[in-house]
Amino acid sequence: MLWSARSSLSTRAGKCRYQSREGQSGGAGRDCSVLPWLRPPCHQLDQTGQHLFCVCGTKVNILDVASGTVLQSLEQEDHEDITAFDLSPDDEVLVTASRALLLAHWAWREGSVIRLWKAIHTAPVATMAFDPTSTLLATGGCDGAVRIWDIVRHYGTHHFRGSPGVVHLVAFHPDPARLLLFSSATDAAIRIWSLQGQSCLAVLTSHYSAVTSLTFSADGHTMLSSGRDKICIVWDLQSHQALRTVPVFESVEAAVLLPEELAPELGVKSTGLYFLTAGNQGILRVWEAASGQCVHAQQQLPGPGRELTYCTLVRSAGLLLSVTADHNLLLYEAHSLQLKKQFAGYSEEVLDVRFLGPKDSHIVVASNSPCLKVFELQTSACQILHGHTDIVLALDVFRKGWLFASCAKDQSIRVWRMNKAGEVTCVAQGSGHTHSVGTICCSRLKETFLVTGSQDCTVKLWPLSKALLSKSTAPESGPVVLQAQTTQRCHDKDINSVAVAPNDKLLATGSQDRTAKLWALPQCQLLGVFSGHRRGLWCVQFSPMDQVLATASADGTIKLWALQDFSCLKTFEGHDASVLKVAFVSRGTQLLSSGSDGLVKLWTIKNNECVRTLDAHQDKVWGLHCSQLDDRALTGASDSCVILWKDVTEEEQAEEQAKQEEQMIKQQELDNLLQEKRYLRALGLAISLDRPHTVLSVIQAIRRDPEASEKLEATVLRLRRDQKEALLRFCVTWNTNSRHCHEAQAVLGVLLRHEAPEELLAYEGVRASLEALLPYTERHFQRLSRTLQAATFLDFLWHNMKLPTLPAASSAL
Repeated sequence: MLWSARSSLSTRAGKCRYQSREGQSGGAGRDCSVLPWLRPPCHQLDQTGQHLFCVCGTKVNILDVASGTVLQSLEQEDHEDITAFDLSPDDEVLVTASRALLLAHWAWREGSVIRLWKAIHTAPVATMAFDPTSTLLATGGCDGAVRIWDIVRHYGTHHFRGSPGVVHLVAFHPDPARLLLFSSATDAAIRIWSLQGQSCLAVLTSHYSAVTSLTFSADGHTMLSSGRDKICIVWDLQSHQALRTVPVFESVEAAVLLPEELAPELGVKSTGLYFLTAGNQGILRVWEAASGQCVHAQQQLPGPGRELTYCTLVRSAGLLLSVTADHNLLLYEAHSLQLKKQFAGYSEEVLDVRFLGPKDSHIVVASNSPCLKVFELQTSACQILHGHTDIVLALDVFRKGWLFASCAKDQSIRVWRMNKAGEVTCVAQGSGHTHSVGTICCSRLKETFLVTGSQDCTVKLWPLSKALLSKSTAPESGPVVLQAQTTQRCHDKDINSVAVAPNDKLLATGSQDRTAKLWALPQCQLLGVFSGHRRGLWCVQFSPMDQVLATASADGTIKLWALQDFSCLKTFEGHDASVLKVAFVSRGTQLLSSGSDGLVKLWTIKNNECVRTLDAHQDKVWGLHCSQLDDRALTGASDSCVILWKDVTEEEQAEEQAKQEEQMIKQQELDNLLQEKRYLRALGLAISLDRPHTVLSVIQAIRRDPEASEKLEATVLRLRRDQKEALLRFCVTWNTNSRHCHEAQAVLGVLLRHEAPEELLAYEGVRASLEALLPYTERHFQRLSRTLQAATFLDFLWHNMKLPTLPAASSAL
């Protein structure tokens, strides 16, 4: 069985397996501002809702919302981080700003730069915004300056100074006739600039913390501002006075005014001003401006990383986009806040991966996060699962593929069910361990129990009730509470891996104490100990066919053990670092292993041979899982990549067989051409086979012809240039052997006599060929000279020898 990469899901690298989640940084929507507390919008929808623009480091990725595929990836020539970008209201102009203080005007559909110019700011651009006509662009810089650019005529129109610190928010008034620009800097004040008067008209100072968003009513008379001071303020733009201050009791990252129409599902049951907020509570809430009351709020989901960092409303498409602190992108129906689409923008370190579904149609990914991500392989559609309150460490799937289990650092386990539509819900949960649960394994024969191993050095067996096996998505009363049936202290150090035998009667455990142990289920009675590794064990696996156990260790080796006498049968050495996962493939005849060296290796058990090394990851490969048919494998690593591998053994065998058949046909055709003395076609066919010995045999056949010189010359000169280049390379090989040097010199003679020197020098690799030909040619010339001298001397001796006269025949009688 041989493997080849077929597809991958990639984000960015994260942290080690047991590290806390403090201090994580971005991926698809990375924070690109200079100061850590300033977060310019890194995501944007076009007016049709069909394309999603995301900043990812030095690039702006353009995604198709329907399929989730990346259509374009735009990167400026300076290869610096993108600090700000904006799409014009007519969806035609995209402008990006980089840390190199350059602005780029893109034809984003073609992926080309129309114009590149200096921003003139003395520090990076932190924010930008288009006016309603899509002709003016405002940029706010970290130098406290605001500049206006005419995109059509390509020149700067205004330069406003007076803002202290970083200008992190700019917005044009929706009425283009007023020519007003609003900006906010680190002093929490909102400044109104007049483009006609080129001056500051007013400074609004009711906020006492950073202003995060500005949005305007349809008539342009009212403005709503939000801030991290946990208030939203409604402003009268005619008098420049605050009409109402609404306390929202959370640090608000974005607020949008809702259309002035009824929306009973959002609590909008009367006319008036309503707005929606997104902040550190992680939910979207709708507020009535007149009363200051919250009329609608989403259900709060458990777990960290739920804080919302951005929210925008696309009224023409009826869509609302929100972004979480974990860089998950959530797309809602604007009128009902019904979740329409999810995008996982940042996976950090991938700790485990599993195939899902009876036909392995989905995969579930556990990254350095409390959330699980379920992807459909065909469409890459993502579903984000919430439930755990700390990092999920391990996964396992039951035999039928509908049920799977997860365990986490929150000392709990959860059982999830996927229905036929691909929707996943939590159907059971359990707790009882006193430390992080680092490994979990499902029963193999039937969906009857789970086994978990923890850092508290214990193993617990969790029976599953019959209610979980029903076809219902989830019990009506919520997830079933699981109770551990058996608890056993198995090792003296952390338990890193547990495995259930194919018959559900045996349990294997692997620990940091360098041993693996075999237990009888369900009472967890000790049967034996496997000792021999020099460092801790990361993985244990039962063979699906034989009574054999495989163990992977931090000492860089994999060992096979006999279950009957606990002896070591084989040891596989090849990884340069810890072996983290091992799995049996090809019906137990081969092993697939992954290590912290970023390599995946395929081993043949019979001869202890590593038949293939797969080098696609850049960091520790924590996750490894094989499909039910053993034809695909899934790996996930600390480089935030999930790679799908396909078994290409049959394809390679078919290709090899087809190649052999083609070679046989060509060889037979070559023999026929030589028999018919069709030397030109025979020589061309032999060169196409790329077999120097076959070409040599054709040259020898030509030279055996009575008219050898003329035949060879006519044949070689009629070859194409690439064929002559190949023939010259073959001559280098022939010339190293005294038996074949005559054919090489004959071909070289033809080329040197009839090809111009400039043409010969234009041949590919001709200089290296000449350097290889010269020393052997000199050696052959010296050998032939010595032979010629010896032959001349023999001839001289023969002609000058005086032979005695023989007596006459008659005298002899």
